[in-house]
Amino acid sequence: MRRLLPLLLATALAACTVGPDYHAPRVALAPGYASGSVVAPTAAPWWASFNDPLLDRVVARALAQNMDIAAAAARVDQARAAAKGAGAALLPTLSAQGAAEQDHISRQTPFGAASAELGFPRDYGLYQAGVQASWEVDLFGGLRRGREAARAQFASTQAQADAVRLSIAAETVDAYLELRGLQARLSVAQRQLANERELVALIRQRVKEGVSADRDLNRVTGEQEGIEASLAPLRAGIAAQLNRLDALMGTPAGTWSAQLGAPAAIPLAPDPSGSAIPADLMRRRPDVVAAERQVAAANARIGAAMAEYYPHLSLGGIVGAASLGTANIVSSNAFQASGTAGLSWRLFDFGRIDAQVAQARGREAEALALYRAAVLRATQDVETALSGLTLERLAVAAYERQVAALTTARDQARQAYDQGAGALIDVLDADRALLDAADRLDTARAQAARASVATMRALGGGWENKA
Repeated sequence: MRRLLPLLLATALAACTVGPDYHAPRVALAPGYASGSVVAPTAAPWWASFNDPLLDRVVARALAQNMDIAAAAARVDQARAAAKGAGAALLPTLSAQGAAEQDHISRQTPFGAASAELGFPRDYGLYQAGVQASWEVDLFGGLRRGREAARAQFASTQAQADAVRLSIAAETVDAYLELRGLQARLSVAQRQLANERELVALIRQRVKEGVSADRDLNRVTGEQEGIEASLAPLRAGIAAQLNRLDALMGTPAGTWSAQLGAPAAIPLAPDPSGSAIPADLMRRRPDVVAAERQVAAANARIGAAMAEYYPHLSLGGIVGAASLGTANIVSSNAFQASGTAGLSWRLFDFGRIDAQVAQARGREAEALALYRAAVLRATQDVETALSGLTLERLAVAAYERQVAALTTARDQARQAYDQGAGALIDVLDADRALLDAADRLDTARAQAARASVATMRALGGGWENKA
């Protein structure tokens, strides 16, 4: 064994690694975004650009307590352990063992009868202690390819966890912005309802005075009831977003309704931050990085499968002591040792290894297709989000001009009616038009802010692969 070990070690050091070496796949992309541009990223979290301290606290709580993030972190722990185990497979295994037994020999057995004839004792104790070592020599790199695959899988799982964090942060900001948009729309409707109630009171007084007809009162009362009816779906939407935020923050529904239920202004849509080069998405988007690491893992598994074509060499040895009594177990006469070297090689298996290699290559082709789809989907997300943000900002500007014009028109119609120079229908039409325009303006403001979130999410949300 002492003569064989140096030769085996030299063979192991010169061992080759079968299977294809990994090269990162390439995807042809445009040099820039067609739908817009982005600004340089900042050191602060991307949601801080909304300048809303309450939003910052909500996102921080979601990132700390969300259950999906907790599950993703547990998957990372599992992948880390698997990678550690794959690395340990390359190293020897050392174990200690010991045994103690007491025997009484029957005279009805050949050994017992012979012992009786020779005068040997029928009762004795046997004590053994030692250390056992075993090592599979990775001659052709199957274990190394397994370690490579496990490490790539671990990196993919880490990137997937980062993608979950990005998704939860974006969902939280989106829910917050939608909540503020619904609250703003509710405030508009409530202000309009107050105006309608004043108008109803005015018309009712004019009916009593005989200045206006009953049909005018019925008409404005109907308008008031319609506005009151429109409040219910807005309140339902607000409750749904409050519950959505509670779930994202990992708390029971209703926990944060008091803090978030008070209306607040819709945060302005900030400019998205990130790289203006589409190719940078391959390191900025965690889902794309995760897909690329899956390709690397699948590539390494091809080599692990191909290693089965070649012999497997294992070494083993035991060093210890054995004695019929405890007093002599540490003596030189009790010393015992053994060493083994084993070689196994599948010479014929009816194509099982061929099938395993073909399966591994098929999984690599699948992973490669999914990676390319992830890259294309990422560029699509950015282009769509940038286009949506640009259009929503244009809509906000147009609605602001419309609301300003309709506010003037409503005031003019109301003044003319009060002076007897205008018709009630003109006042109602002006009120209805202003309410609709104000509602669309607040909707557009919320949509523009949410489009900014979608853009920053599509760009990777400030996350960047550091590997």
